[in-house]
Amino acid sequence: MTYLTKSIASRIDWCRRQSTQARAPREREGWEAEEAGLRDALFNRDHTTRYQQGPPPVFERYALGLQDGHALLRTAWVYQHFAPPASMAPTGSNAALDGMGDVSPRRMLGLTRRGEQYL
Repeated sequence: MTYLTKSIASRIDWCRRQSTQARAPREREGWEAEEAGLRDALFNRDHTTRYQQGPPPVFERYALGLQDGHALLRTAWVYQHFAPPASMAPTGSNAALDGMGDVSPRRMLGLTRRGEQYL
């Protein structure tokens, strides 16, 4: 879960920095809404109805942050359940290939030969 904490925290920090550099109030509101969406995903909350009442661009940024936060959570869950323990992690040139050990994308997605037609 360290990856999750670092990735969401860095994204929230980036949104904060962007909001301080925003030139227009609406742009600042958008960055703040995206940050709120990331936080809500992290804490399993949903304030969509609150943002639906506001300006559409701000709502879109909140929804983007919420969706991205959920995607980061799912990625962390997959990594936690399918990555080999650190003691079994590959060394040498194979270690830097994908950071996921020996877990192939097919295994992560649960694809079989029948599923190849959708790739």
